[in-house]
Amino acid sequence: MFGKVVRRGVAALIGLGIIGLIVWALLPQPVPVDLATIATGPLEVTVEDEGITRIREVYTVSSPIVGKMRRTMREEGDDVLADKTIVASIEPIDPTLLDIRTQRVNEAAVQAAQAAVDLAEAQIKQARAQLEFMKGDLRRAEELAASHTISARGLEKAKLDVDSAEAGVASAIATLEVRKRELESAKAHLIQPGVKAAPSASCCIDVRSPIDGRVLRIIAKSEQVVQPGAPLIEIGDPRDLEIAVDFLSRDAVRIKPGDPARIESWGGDVTLEAKVTRVEPTGFTKVSALGIEEQRVKVILDFTGPSEAWQKLGHGFRIVARVAIWRGEGLLVPLGALFRQGDSWAVFVATDGRAERRPVRIAERNLHAARVVDGLKAGEQVVLHPGDRVTDGARIELRD
Repeated sequence: MFGKVVRRGVAALIGLGIIGLIVWALLPQPVPVDLATIATGPLEVTVEDEGITRIREVYTVSSPIVGKMRRTMREEGDDVLADKTIVASIEPIDPTLLDIRTQRVNEAAVQAAQAAVDLAEAQIKQARAQLEFMKGDLRRAEELAASHTISARGLEKAKLDVDSAEAGVASAIATLEVRKRELESAKAHLIQPGVKAAPSASCCIDVRSPIDGRVLRIIAKSEQVVQPGAPLIEIGDPRDLEIAVDFLSRDAVRIKPGDPARIESWGGDVTLEAKVTRVEPTGFTKVSALGIEEQRVKVILDFTGPSEAWQKLGHGFRIVARVAIWRGEGLLVPLGALFRQGDSWAVFVATDGRAERRPVRIAERNLHAARVVDGLKAGEQVVLHPGDRVTDGARIELRD
């Protein structure tokens, strides 16, 4: 009898244990979570984007005249001196090719000019013969005047005739020179391309560098015919660098001159220091890599650190600029603890082993933390990256 009671008691205890295990299994278990403690600390809000370095003043040297530029001996990176280094030499271009009609016209002009030269030479002979005749008349007049056979007026008339004859000879000689020049001009019109003329000391124009600096880009390197104003070469001073960054317009409105900036991802081991000098007043449309049209604003920055740190950079180098638009201290909450609750922000606060959903108001924020204006106190703990299992009032425990 006693053994039967014992067996029944043991069976009852086993049944109660099984029921307890089932009830314990059905009860909600604490959710393992990561916690962060709210504390006061410094906060820096930045905006960042890709940009390029550029020389502040780039000089594009152009051709001053039409002519044939000789092949340049300069290379990108060559140092140049203002008003000394020759960056291009321009010589006269070859004459145009003559068609058959133009050639015949020019040949006729040469023949006419040659005939004019022959005529001028004949006129010189005639003028000289006239002069000799007048000189003979003058000698006879002088002999007659000595014997008072002719009047003084007759002698003066003989002298006048000689002077006129001498002037006629000089005029004929000058006319001959004019006709010879006209003949040379007419022959010049018959010169075809490819005819090599004797070199002249003043045949070429040397274009010199306008500044001390370095050759950035050679636009026209090979020998070619250039027009006035044609760009030939770009020159700049690599020590005078600035940074141009195309920020989204919504970020650019928060940037002002004087804001500090950090230059990253430029290839060096250190972060470079810079500051904003100008925010351009005009935006422009730029298509992103995804094909989205974006309104961008160009922001100009200057390096503020020692030049030895950024002297490896050159014109057109890619960088990433991070501009600080706000700096200060406040009560900080990790960005991973925030989630949206309607139109506002909220967090889960760990209170006595349970999650308490609490709305908060935040101000400035960056990629890591946000400044809390209302809703949290220093020392409280919040749940980081709450999942679907974390609800208001749910039991939580610190993840191992």
